[in-house]
Amino acid sequence: MELTPIQKDILIALINLQREKDRAIKGEEIAEIINRNPGTVRNQMQSLKVLELVEGVPGPKGGYKATGEAYEALNVTMMENEAMVPIYRNGEVVEGATVAEISFTTVRHPDLCHGMIKVLGNIRTFEQGDLLQMGPTPVNRLIVRGEIVGRDDTENILVFSINEMISLPKKPVRYYSSKNFIALNLNTSIKDAAAMLSQSNIHGAPVEDEGKIVGVITFKEIGQALAKGSMDAKVKDIMAMDLVTIDSEASLIDAVKLFNVHGVGFIIVTYDGVPKSVLSKTDVLHELAVY
Repeated sequence: MELTPIQKDILIALINLQREKDRAIKGEEIAEIINRNPGTVRNQMQSLKVLELVEGVPGPKGGYKATGEAYEALNVTMMENEAMVPIYRNGEVVEGATVAEISFTTVRHPDLCHGMIKVLGNIRTFEQGDLLQMGPTPVNRLIVRGEIVGRDDTENILVFSINEMISLPKKPVRYYSSKNFIALNLNTSIKDAAAMLSQSNIHGAPVEDEGKIVGVITFKEIGQALAKGSMDAKVKDIMAMDLVTIDSEASLIDAVKLFNVHGVGFIIVTYDGVPKSVLSKTDVLHELAVY
C-alpha cells in the first residue's frame, strides 16, 4: 500500500502513542508530535479510515486507534507484550521513540560495521554526524552506539556506522558459575585457606560457623593479611562480613550490577536459598571473551 509521507507520519505517531499510553489517541496529540495542524490530521484520518488503517473510538475518552492493517502497511510487527527500547541522540533520550527493528548491513569488513534501525517515533531531530545509542534490548541487553550517516524519513530508518556493541547472554547465572564450591571453617589458617582456594581454582569462598554462613574470604583478604605480617592469622580474623548472594535463576546483568554496587570479586550463587556455587568476575569475563 502506497502511503503519502504525512499519512506515514500520522500512523507512526499514532502507533507509538498508542503503545505508550495504551488508549485511544486524540488528533491533537498526533498533531503535536508531527508538528502539524490538528485540522490537517483530522482530514487525513478520514482517508486512513477509508483505507481501514485506523478506527475511531467515540466518547469523551475517544480518539483513534491503529488497526492491524496499519502495522502491515508500515511493515511493523504487532505484538501483544513488548518493551520499549530507548534511543539516545547525543546523549539525550528521544522521548516517545522506540526501536522496532535493527539490522546489520556490513559485518565482514575488518574495520567497518554499519547498521540500520527502524524507529517508531520522530527521527527528524537526527542529523548526519549525531551520536546514536539504542538499547538496552529486553532479552540480551544489547546496547549499540555509533554515528548517524543517513536518514530515511519515508521508512523511518536511521543508518549509522557502529562504534560499539555490548551484550550479555540471556541464560541465568547458574550456567556460568563455578561448581567448585567449598566453604571454609572459621578456624582455618590463612595458609590452608589459600591452598584450598588455589586447588579449587576459585577466587573466594564463604565462611561457615556451625552450618551457617557468617562471612566470605578471598585472596584479597589473604594478601592483605600477609602484607601486614599476620602469618598465623585465621580465617575468622580477616574474613569480610558482607555476603553478597544471587539466585541461580537471576540474569547475568543482575550479577554485573551486584559486582559494581558492592565492589566484590565474586558472588555466592544460591539454589532455593542454599549456597551451591560461586560466580566471579573472571567467570563473566570468560563468557564475554572472543574465541
